[in-house]
Amino acid sequence: GANSGALLQTQCSCYGHIVIIGLDRTHMPLGYRLKNRLRHLGDGEDRSRGLYSALSGWSTRVFQRAMTTEHLIMIVLAILIGTLGGLGAVGVRALIREISNACYPGEQVTLLENIAAAPWYYKLLIPTIGGLIVGPIIHRFAQEAKGTGVPEVMHSVLMRGGRIRPRVALLKTLVSTVTIGTGGSVGREGPIVQIGASLGSTISQFFQIPAKRTKTLVGCGAAAGIAAAFNAPIAGAMFAVEIILMDYAVASFSPIVISSVMATVISHAFEGDFPAMEVIGHHGLHSFWEIDFYLIFAILCGVVAWLFIKILYSITDYWEQRVRIAPYIKPMIGGALIGVIALFFPQIMGVGYDSVNLALNHEAMGYMGLGETWVNGLLGNQAFWIMVLVLVFVKILATSITLGSGGSGGIFAPSLFIGAMLGGFFGHFAHTLFPDLTASAGTYALIGMGGIVAGTTRAPITAIITIFELTKETSIILPLMLVCIISTIVCSKFTRESIYTLKLLRRNVSVRDHAEQNIIKGLYVRDLYDRDFVSVPRDADFGTVVATMIDNGLSFIAVRNDRTGEMIGIIRLSTIRSMLTEGDALRYVCIAADIADKSVGFALPEDNCGSVLKKLRHYHMEGLPVVDSVSMHRQIGVIWLNDIVDAYEQELEHRDMTSDLAHKLSIPRLRHDVRFLEGYAIAEMNAPKAFIGRSIGQLGIRQKHGVDILTIKVHSEYGTQVKAIPQSDYVFNAQDILVVAGREEDVVKLKNLP
Repeated sequence: GANSGALLQTQCSCYGHIVIIGLDRTHMPLGYRLKNRLRHLGDGEDRSRGLYSALSGWSTRVFQRAMTTEHLIMIVLAILIGTLGGLGAVGVRALIREISNACYPGEQVTLLENIAAAPWYYKLLIPTIGGLIVGPIIHRFAQEAKGTGVPEVMHSVLMRGGRIRPRVALLKTLVSTVTIGTGGSVGREGPIVQIGASLGSTISQFFQIPAKRTKTLVGCGAAAGIAAAFNAPIAGAMFAVEIILMDYAVASFSPIVISSVMATVISHAFEGDFPAMEVIGHHGLHSFWEIDFYLIFAILCGVVAWLFIKILYSITDYWEQRVRIAPYIKPMIGGALIGVIALFFPQIMGVGYDSVNLALNHEAMGYMGLGETWVNGLLGNQAFWIMVLVLVFVKILATSITLGSGGSGGIFAPSLFIGAMLGGFFGHFAHTLFPDLTASAGTYALIGMGGIVAGTTRAPITAIITIFELTKETSIILPLMLVCIISTIVCSKFTRESIYTLKLLRRNVSVRDHAEQNIIKGLYVRDLYDRDFVSVPRDADFGTVVATMIDNGLSFIAVRNDRTGEMIGIIRLSTIRSMLTEGDALRYVCIAADIADKSVGFALPEDNCGSVLKKLRHYHMEGLPVVDSVSMHRQIGVIWLNDIVDAYEQELEHRDMTSDLAHKLSIPRLRHDVRFLEGYAIAEMNAPKAFIGRSIGQLGIRQKHGVDILTIKVHSEYGTQVKAIPQSDYVFNAQDILVVAGREEDVVKLKNLP
């Protein structure tokens, strides 16, 4: 209208994002719109924000017009994030090399040898200077850049819809490369993950992608970081879905795989296609009896993984609670302590892959910078292997000091280092005592890396695939799987949280609670609401209302219009209680419509219980009226908090039981019903005709038939697939074969359906 210019000017000067909406409805050229936009903005930060918002809005519109479907948009963004994440990983590795070579110059073959040969004051001063540089940057500009990086990414996914500040990528690159390059006892993979995730989040925010898809793009960035860091595309994808997103949905997995592949291609282009670890010789299961040794070793890995978690957070607590100095000074003190340790154990400085390669290839261990002269004299012939064991605990201590004092770096590489040293020690003595039954120390070092990673991260699948891709050794897969799984189980007996989730729990963020919220969201009002409800007409007197509520033991009661049948509000028990002192006076004066609260919300049958719980908390009520989806004012029932809690507890029990049973079932057809508890059975059956074309959620199979579907064998033109514990949105086909569990009589009734 005539005042639209004034309106735009007012919005532009106050709310930068609103003006983009207004300008989008004009047909002015882009250059003129930006010029007009900036004319009304202030200088400095406001001007930059306005330009960014304008470019973001315009780019989003152009991008969405070019991409015809949401799936295509996600693929294109996944390719972009994978490319940038790969470049970021290559850049971080290059920076670390340059800083390390500048700090520890020498003519030796490896960085470890240069560090060991460096003067003692180099080992003391350089980590201290590194901490002095890193501390103020983290304290002043980005607290998220402190620590390992992975818990911070998980926190953004769980609590902020995947939103990460764009500056994190740049600052994390700076502080992590300085920390590692100057000798901090941490890994590069955690920072690379956070950098990639930050790039994914920034791109998602720029193109205004919804929060649900933003999380996926954050996972794409994390996968790209791991894939490029290890030349391991499968490990990168599994890391993202198992640790970062905790979601194996195909819609999330596909873009992550694409990003992981693109990052690996970028890494190959710059640094070649070769395993990240140098493995010499044959590794594998040496004999059948060696399984016993691997079982013992797996338990040992689980215990050491727990010690790593325990010591790391104990030392972190000490730095945070007991060390009373400015936060930006602490990394400098931590660096000085690392320098002191490095005087005796230079292997703990930096990423430590040189030492890991020596542990893997025990035949080549002529030198490891251990100071053999005094060590051999002190410990004798077994000095080298005793020192390898000592390095396990020294590395745990050094990594804990670096991270606890406020340094920046990951725990993935330290976990690999600890596992390699532990495995080398165990394997050496096992092979010395039983040379005909056991493999070499290098094999156990290889397996130990996976065992410690699995125990600390609680991601055994990621650990298995990572070690496999790191080494390209196919022969180790059987002992590797065994050790990783058992190590995870043993470590979980000591602590329920992983090395990542424990940091979140200390911030009052529970990953387990997040998973339980998904269970709540999977329960729907239509399955739980009580159709037998009580209401009063709008002209009911006060005495009738009180008597009705007391007789039925209700905390609230709905008020209806008898003429139209519509619900006009509710009356709370608290309202009645406050008016009881004047009950006689109000008996014939006040009617239900006068005291009905018309502001309270209601629930629809298709609502999930997660949204209902939010409303219950908001209105401070124990239940909500349920109204018809078509006629929004006609009450059809009541949903109570107690019913939601009962259903939630039952769902937890069912998931535990069905998950356990599903893993015990074999894929071939069951020839007979299996009775697993008194009165309960598992049976296989063809999908009833009444199920065809409808989903599990629509049919309400558990509620109506009293059975659980454990697996579905799906036949299609692409072959046969088995879906264990299928989701509620699965739609039945005529060829489906179901494996169900429940009471014997319920199973028989279901099998007899036409």
